[in-house]
Amino acid sequence: MSRDSTPPADRKQTVARNPKATHDYHVLETWETGIVLTGTEVKSLRNGKASIREAYARVKNGEVFLEGMNITPYEQGNRYNHDPVRARKLLLHRREIEKMIGAVEQRGLTLVPLELYFKNGRAKVALALGKGKKQHDKRETLKRKIQEREVARAISARGRR
Repeated sequence: MSRDSTPPADRKQTVARNPKATHDYHVLETWETGIVLTGTEVKSLRNGKASIREAYARVKNGEVFLEGMNITPYEQGNRYNHDPVRARKLLLHRREIEKMIGAVEQRGLTLVPLELYFKNGRAKVALALGKGKKQHDKRETLKRKIQEREVARAISARGRR
């Protein structure tokens, strides 16, 4: 039986990612936030039944809510199950929320979740402040990624000779 060599404080179990977020937005700043969940939602997340592809965060009355995240109802949850796409409150410090409010009120900035994961047994969301990319920006990013991939491939091929 082998054990994981990473210390317990650094363990992170990813549940869902949003790779489209970095494609559609310039990520300006990120925060790690807690999330308020019910019991069956946590059990469903531990089974990996969540999607954050259509999710976004919204500031309402000085609080931040994650909307559009889909957590599949827990199979053994019966009447205690939750609404799969309800708005969920994010846990942040007051200064962080005020900073987000100021940034979101500027033109074109959006709060987008990048990743949903468990850290030390608690559900966390990596939330990013993003500015929407134009079509030509998306093409530039794609070209740059292809070039970087080709350079890495050439370097690794050179090392094999």
